[in-house]
Amino acid sequence: MRDLAESQLGESLAAVDSDALLALADDYHARAVRPLGSRAVAGHLVKSYAIEAPGRSVTDQDVQNAVRIAADYLSSAQSRGSLGLSVLLIHAGGDGDYILVHTWIEGYMSDLAIFTGPAGDATQLRPGRVGLAPCVWEAAVLAHERDALTRHVLDSHGAVAERLVAWRGDVLEGEVR
Repeated sequence: MRDLAESQLGESLAAVDSDALLALADDYHARAVRPLGSRAVAGHLVKSYAIEAPGRSVTDQDVQNAVRIAADYLSSAQSRGSLGLSVLLIHAGGDGDYILVHTWIEGYMSDLAIFTGPAGDATQLRPGRVGLAPCVWEAAVLAHERDALTRHVLDSHGAVAERLVAWRGDVLEGEVR
C-alpha cells in the first residue's frame, strides 16, 4: 500500500511546476491590510479594506474610484440574489491594482467581481478575465469576512441591526500572509 502511495505521489509531483512554486515561495511576503470603514453603497452595507504591497498605498482617490466601481456593480446585485451585505477590497498590488466586490447572496453563497488594471491608473480598471479568483492576500481577508459573517450574522441571536453592528466592527488589520 505504501509503494502505491509513493508511486502516486511521484506521478503527482511530476505534474507540479516545482521551479515556479519555489520562485513564488522566494518572493512571498506579508501585505498590510487596513479597514476603511463601512458605508451604504447602491442599497448595500459595504465593509471596505485596503491591501497594500510593499511600497504601495491605497489613497483616498483610490477609495473613491473603488466605491464608484462597487456602486456600478452592486446596482444590479439584487437580480443576482444579493442579501445586501458586501465587502470591498482595494488592493494596491505589486503588479497592478485590483478591486474586488464580494457580495453575500441567497443560499449561503457569494458573488464576486474582480476588476484589474495597471498600478496607479484607476481609469484603466476593467473586469478581470473569466475564472480569475482572489490572490492569497485577498483570500485571507475574504476568509476573515466569511468567519465574521457566520459568527455575527448567521450564528448570532438578536435583532438584525445588532448583528450588523457586530459584523461591521469585526475587522482585520495588520499583516496577512
